[in-house]
Amino acid sequence: MVEPLFQAKITCVCCSSIFLSSRVRPSFKKAIKTDTDFCMWYKEEVNPEYYVARVCPMCGFSSTENSLQKLNERQKSLYYNKLGNSWAPRDYGNERTWEQAMDTYKLALLCAQAVGEKDRVIAGLLHHIAWLYRYKDNKEQELRFLRFALEAYVKVYETEGESVNNTRLMFLLGELYKRVDEPYDAVKWFARVVNDKKITDAGMIRASREQWQNLREEMLVKKMELPEEVEEA
Repeated sequence: MVEPLFQAKITCVCCSSIFLSSRVRPSFKKAIKTDTDFCMWYKEEVNPEYYVARVCPMCGFSSTENSLQKLNERQKSLYYNKLGNSWAPRDYGNERTWEQAMDTYKLALLCAQAVGEKDRVIAGLLHHIAWLYRYKDNKEQELRFLRFALEAYVKVYETEGESVNNTRLMFLLGELYKRVDEPYDAVKWFARVVNDKKITDAGMIRASREQWQNLREEMLVKKMELPEEVEEA
């Protein structure tokens, strides 16, 4: 019988140690539903989200596939001064509980912040932490980290501007504003996706229009004043 987990060999970008970290085989990555902010729910007992962060058992540096592939000497020094010098060796390389998965994400977040990782990577880590709290139905902590993720994604958009195709990011900004109960900001982002003639992603346009119309109905029920963007829907 094929086991859902397999061991991947990782070379630490900080101390160059080689270690093993578990991953979920593609055949076991079967989502049963996906939330509107792209959080995936799985039927299998093994959740692939638990195994995104890889933690070096020797120095403690934690990263993901999207993280920096190489650290310079200054970044290594920053990491050791802030985190690495107090690391007590431990291994997250095998099957993980929810608590261990959360430890690895928060450690990856601290590492990313210490070495000056890209805003997009930091935003993604914050968003994934929010998802883990969602799996446990911890709404208070989920919302807290969704707000952190939202702030980071706004910085990503301001930094990258229109230099790349940010349609998915624009939709996500609308979605997160909606989830943290800031409907006026949410509407602005959904409207931008729908009305920008340069955007050709039919899926994101359709999703934005649906969320736009859902917000309109919610605002009418709450007797809120409709912004121009909603009235045009």
